[in-house]
Amino acid sequence: MKTRTIKQSVKFKTTPHEVYSALMDSRKHSKFSGGKAVIVKKKGAKFTAYDGYIEGTILDLIPDQKIVQSWRGSDWPDGHFSEATFLLKETNDGTLLEFTQTGVPDQFYEDISQGWYDFYWEPMKKMLGKK
Repeated sequence: MKTRTIKQSVKFKTTPHEVYSALMDSRKHSKFSGGKAVIVKKKGAKFTAYDGYIEGTILDLIPDQKIVQSWRGSDWPDGHFSEATFLLKETNDGTLLEFTQTGVPDQFYEDISQGWYDFYWEPMKKMLGKK
């Protein structure tokens, strides 16, 4: 299967802790996404998001700095997972999130790439701007 890599950089006008928390707290993740998320902040833990459409495992965690997940959509080929890495860096005016997702099946690349903006970054910016 042909796969591709997504690389995106996004700025948030809040702390790395707040961005990390939005991604890793089930309640906050569910709030910005509008779909149920079940996430445990523990290496090796399974997670789901968007009412089960997304599933995976937490591969690595450094609180407020780094999240690495195996990640797949429920309509992806059976057993295929990508690897999603979220790096959080404090800046003078907030947080820079550097995102890389490797192993995205070619046929899902455009939808997943745009989906990060539509279903993650923009809703997170709205939620985090309204503390």
